[in-house]
Amino acid sequence: MSHATLRNSYQTLSDRLNLFPQGAPPSELLFQILEALFTRDEATLVALLPIKPFNVAAAARVWKKPAAESQTILEGLASKGMLLDMEMRGEQIFVLPPPMAGFFEFSMMRMGNGYDQKLLAELYYQYLNVEEDFVKSLFAGGETQLGRTFVNEKALSGDNTLTVMDYERASEVIQTAAHIGVGSCYCRHKMQHLGKACDAPMDICMTFSGTAESLIKHGIARQVEAKEGMDLLDLARSHNLVQFGENVQNKVAFICNCCGCCCEAMLAAKRFAVLNPIASTNFLPEVSEDLCSGCGKCAEACPVEAMGLVSASDPHHLKRRKARLEESLCLGCGVCVRACTKGSIKLKARKQRVITPVTTAHRAVLMAIERGQLQNLIFDNQAQWNHRAMAAILGVILKLPPVKQIMASRQMKSRYLEQLMRPRDFVHLEH
Repeated sequence: MSHATLRNSYQTLSDRLNLFPQGAPPSELLFQILEALFTRDEATLVALLPIKPFNVAAAARVWKKPAAESQTILEGLASKGMLLDMEMRGEQIFVLPPPMAGFFEFSMMRMGNGYDQKLLAELYYQYLNVEEDFVKSLFAGGETQLGRTFVNEKALSGDNTLTVMDYERASEVIQTAAHIGVGSCYCRHKMQHLGKACDAPMDICMTFSGTAESLIKHGIARQVEAKEGMDLLDLARSHNLVQFGENVQNKVAFICNCCGCCCEAMLAAKRFAVLNPIASTNFLPEVSEDLCSGCGKCAEACPVEAMGLVSASDPHHLKRRKARLEESLCLGCGVCVRACTKGSIKLKARKQRVITPVTTAHRAVLMAIERGQLQNLIFDNQAQWNHRAMAAILGVILKLPPVKQIMASRQMKSRYLEQLMRPRDFVHLEH
């Protein structure tokens, strides 16, 4: 299919995807990916869907189709992982997930799912691993990041276990989730089709709560109990995999178990290290030079090349080396602590705590402000926003630091928003 035809068929869908902070820069490769995932009719219909979660009636209204027909189409898209389908307050609700973390991954999480996964793997590799625009915009497009690192809890010392918060523990996410789904690792599955995959476990990436509920329902992920989730967490750590999850405190949707050679997040951390594309933990490894033998096991295990070897400057042993950390690159995952057989590395608390957005809405608003897209969240022409939805977004904005509020106000050019942000309104709201 020609470039022009692809662009005409899937441009509107691309435009829809890029209304959200986690978009996908348009290119010939993107149009080929969308063509592999959506029929032309599906692309036309999905391009009309609201940004916020919606019900069948809302889709029927924008599509100008009967409710029964709309429900069939929606459930068909959900069965392929292109939409998420869940129940909220007794009502069936759908949401179009972003490309990543979202339907790109879902298309590779279930083996033999009806897609040409080898073709998709090749297209994803070119779009994400060769071209830079998508990964750079996703992981390095602003100060607030899509994902964060979870610390290896077994690498924490006694003192540190008292300071780590529950939301910083992958074990806490697993043990408190309403639903847990496990699927194939998108990244390693993609690399497998290209003959580039490592030998790390494949069936190990986890989704939780509403996301897991939908993926389990449609056979994209398999349901597991908390015990198996914890066993998989131990398995991941035994392979020195990093737990990379959604950058929120409440209702984390996913935790991937990432290697440094296949996984998009770790590769992005190396490619765009100076931009800090992944939110780190609140810990840093500290090397005891007296105990360090310079074996290099920590450097080999580090997924983002933050740990390296330098001369020990020992006049009696000129070839002796020691481990040295580049703090600005470090994720604080604790993989190096486990890899060190001499006990020369321990985790210490960072001097300044890393701030984690409270909810998905909080993170989305922050990302939208930083990327100049806040108006897309508030003024969604495909939905009939009610006062409660507007209040939810404005409520998040009102809790932001003053600098972020100013950025939001400038983007919205709204007298109403400026009035809401005046100090007297904060006083009134707080009391």
